[in-house]
Amino acid sequence: MGNRGMEDLIPLVNKLQDAFSSIGQSCNLDLPQIAVVGGQSAGKSSVLENFVGRDFLPRGSGIVTRRPLILQLVNNKAEYAEFLHCKGRKFVDFDEVRQEIEAETDRITGSNKGISPIPINLRVYSPHVLNLTLIDLPGMTKVAVGDQPPDIEHQIRDMLLQFITKESCLILAVTPANTDLANSDALKIAKEVDPQGLRTIGVITKLDLMDEGTDAKEILENKLLPLRRGYIGVVNRSQKDIDGKKDIRVALAAERKFFLSHPAYRHIAERMGTPYLQKTLNQQLTNHIRDTLPGLRNKLQSQLLSLEKEVEEYKNFRPDDPTRKTKALLQMVQQFGVDFEKRIEGSGNQVDTVELSGGARINRIFHERFPFELVKIVFDEKELRREISHAIKNVHGVRTGLFTPDMAFEVIVKKQIIKLKEPCLKCIDLVVQELVSTVRQCTDKLGCYPRLREETERIVSTYIREREGKTKDQVLLLIDIELSYINTNHEDFIGFANAQQRSAHVNKKRAIPNQVIRKGWLTINISIMKGGSKEYWFVLTAESLSWYKDEEEKEKKYMLPLDNLKLRDVEKGFMSNKHTFGIFNTEQRNVYKDLRQIELSCESQEDVDSWKASFLRAGVYPEKDQPDNEEAAVDTLSMDPQLERQVETIRNLVDSYSNIVNKTIRDLLPKTIMHTMINSAKDFIHSELLAYLYSSGDQNTLMEESVDQAQKRDEMLRMYHALKEALQIIGDITTTTVSSPLPPPVNDNWIQRDPRWGYSLGVNTHTYTCVFMSYAHGFPSVSLVLPPSADRWRQQQPPLPAGPLQ
Repeated sequence: MGNRGMEDLIPLVNKLQDAFSSIGQSCNLDLPQIAVVGGQSAGKSSVLENFVGRDFLPRGSGIVTRRPLILQLVNNKAEYAEFLHCKGRKFVDFDEVRQEIEAETDRITGSNKGISPIPINLRVYSPHVLNLTLIDLPGMTKVAVGDQPPDIEHQIRDMLLQFITKESCLILAVTPANTDLANSDALKIAKEVDPQGLRTIGVITKLDLMDEGTDAKEILENKLLPLRRGYIGVVNRSQKDIDGKKDIRVALAAERKFFLSHPAYRHIAERMGTPYLQKTLNQQLTNHIRDTLPGLRNKLQSQLLSLEKEVEEYKNFRPDDPTRKTKALLQMVQQFGVDFEKRIEGSGNQVDTVELSGGARINRIFHERFPFELVKIVFDEKELRREISHAIKNVHGVRTGLFTPDMAFEVIVKKQIIKLKEPCLKCIDLVVQELVSTVRQCTDKLGCYPRLREETERIVSTYIREREGKTKDQVLLLIDIELSYINTNHEDFIGFANAQQRSAHVNKKRAIPNQVIRKGWLTINISIMKGGSKEYWFVLTAESLSWYKDEEEKEKKYMLPLDNLKLRDVEKGFMSNKHTFGIFNTEQRNVYKDLRQIELSCESQEDVDSWKASFLRAGVYPEKDQPDNEEAAVDTLSMDPQLERQVETIRNLVDSYSNIVNKTIRDLLPKTIMHTMINSAKDFIHSELLAYLYSSGDQNTLMEESVDQAQKRDEMLRMYHALKEALQIIGDITTTTVSSPLPPPVNDNWIQRDPRWGYSLGVNTHTYTCVFMSYAHGFPSVSLVLPPSADRWRQQQPPLPAGPLQ
C-alpha cells in the first residue's frame, strides 16, 4: 500500500460512519464508500458472503434485502461480528447474525416485505478479509409481490439514488452473466448518475451458468460496454451448494479452478475471482478515499467548527465531580435570570429577528392595545348624552332647573371612571400572559434537567400570579382614588365657563399637520368583479391616508382625508385567513370610488390592533354600537333648548375631565405594572429563586439529567472526538503514497450501438492497434479492428504508458 497512513483510511471512514449513523447524520457528510447495486437474485449477497467466508445474510425468494446494510470488513486475528444497534455484543455464530439482520429489518419495515432507507451497520472482524466497507442495497424489482407497496419499484430506485448519486460513492454494479448485459439494471442506473463511468466497477456473476458455447470474454476484457475501472468475474455457490452448506473456502477453490480451466478465461484468470475482487475493491476504495481527502478534510473541519460551540459545555464534563451539580444549578439559575431580563429589557447582543420578545410585546400592550381599549369605552357619544340628559332631569326632579347641576357632572364622570376598571384589568391579564410565556421560553435552556425546569417554571409562574393579584388591587386603588375626589381645579380642566363656549367637534385635537404616524403594507379587499384584492404600501399622516404601488412611494394610487372617518370591525372572509377592519364615512359618503366602506387586511390580529392604535393617534376612532332603546331616541329628540345646552356643557366637562383621568391612568398603569409585577419578578429571580429551588427538594433529584440529554452529550462528544481524530489521521497521511492511478478514459463513441444497448465492432480495411490498459487491473494489450474514424480518435488520446504494442 505504501505507508501505514493509507492502511488506516478505511478503518477511519468506518469510525466516521459509525459516529454519524449513531446520531442520524450519515447523510450530512458524504463519506467515501462502495454501494452494491443490482437486480434481485443477481448474486450480490453471495459476493459479500464470499468476501467474509461465512453464511450470514438472509436468503429467500423475492426481495430479501429490505434495508441498506453497511458492511464493514476489518482484518483481525479473531473472528466475530458486531452491530451498531447492539453495542458491546459480539456475535461468534454467524447464523445469529442472519437472525439479527432479519429481526432488525422487521422491526423497522414490518413483515410485509416493505423497505426502509434506515441502514443497519454491521462490522465483521476476520483474518480472512481485507479492510473494506460496502453498502448492500435492496435489489431492483419491477413488480410488487404479495402485500408489498404498489410503488415498490420507485421506492427502491429512490433509495439507491440517495447513495449512488454522491460523488464520493463508488458503484459496484453486479450483473449476472446469463442475462443480456444490455438489459442490466445495475449498469443502467449507474450510467444515469455516473455517465462518464468514473465511479462504476463492474462485477459479472454466474459465469458457470451460461449456455454451452457462450462466454463473457468480451465483457470481461472491457470490450463491450467498457468501464474505466473494468469488469471482474466471479463464480458464486449455487442454491444447491447453499442448501447443502457447502463450505465457502471449498467454493472459492472451485471458483479458482473454473477460471484456470475455462478456455475463454484462462488468460485472464489472475484478474478474476472473489479474492481478486476483494483486493481490487480494497485498493480502489483506498485510492478513492485518498482522492477525496481534500474535500473530506474541508467537510470535517466545517463539521468540527459547527460542533465547537455545542460541545464547549460538554468538553470539561465530569460526571463523578461532587461539585458539578451545584455548579450547574448556580449557572442555570443565573443564566435563566439573565435571559429573562434580556427578553424584558431588550438588552444583550442576541437579538431575536424572527418574532417580538416579551418586553416588546408588553410595550405594545401598554402603548397600543391599552389606549385603544380606553377609547372604545369612553367615546360612546349617544349613550353618554342620554345618560347626561337623564342625570340632569333626575337631579332637578319635579322642578325645572335654571343652572347646570354640578351633581350631574360628578355622577357621569364617576360612571366613566368606573368603566376604566375593565380595560385596566384586561391589560394586566395580557401582561401576565406574556410574562408566563417569557418564563416558559427562558426555561427551554433548562431542558437538559427536566425536574429543574419544571420547578423553576412552577415557582416563578406562581410568584407572577401572586403579584398579579397585588397589581390588580393597586390599579383598582388608583381608580378608587380618582373616584374619591373630582378635582375641578385641575390646571387642564376647562371649567364651566369654557365648556359653555366650546363645541364637541372643536375639542378634538389633531396631531401636527402632515406628521407621518405609520407606514406599512395592507391589502384592500375589493370584490372580484371590481378587480379583487390588492396589496399596497400605506402611509398614515395626521390628516390623510394614502396608498402607493410600493414602498418607494413614487406612484400614489389614492389619498383619503381623515375627516369624518371611523373604524369598524369586519369578520374574516370565508376563503381568507387574513384579519380585517373597515374604514367608513360617518356622513354616508363614498370613501373610495363608489365604495361606502373599504376593508383593509393584515396578516395577524396584532397588526390589526397596531393599525387601529395608529388611526387612534390620528383622530380616527372606532364605531360604537348604537342603542336600540326607542325611549332614549325620543328623549334625545324631545330635549328643549335649555336642556340641550346643559347636556352639551356637561358633555364637554366630562370629556375634559375624562381626558385628564385617562391621561393619568395611561401613565400610571404601565408604571404600576412595572413596579409591582415585572421588576418585582426580576428581583425575585435574582435574589430568591435559588433559595426556593433548594427548599423544593433534594438537589440530586433536582439536577438529574434527562436520558435524551445524556445521550445527546455522549453522541456529541463521540462525534466531536471522532472528527478530531479523523482530521489528525488525515493530516498524517502523505499525499505521495504509491498507489495505482485511475485508468484512462474509455472512449466508446466509435462503437456502433443498437437500440438495446448492444454493441458491434465496425469492420473496415483500416486496422489499428489500441491498448486498453487498466492500471488497477493490469489488463493486457487487446488488438481491435477500428473504422477509419479511429485515426482522429487515436490522435486525441493521451500518450499510452510504456508497454508492448502489437
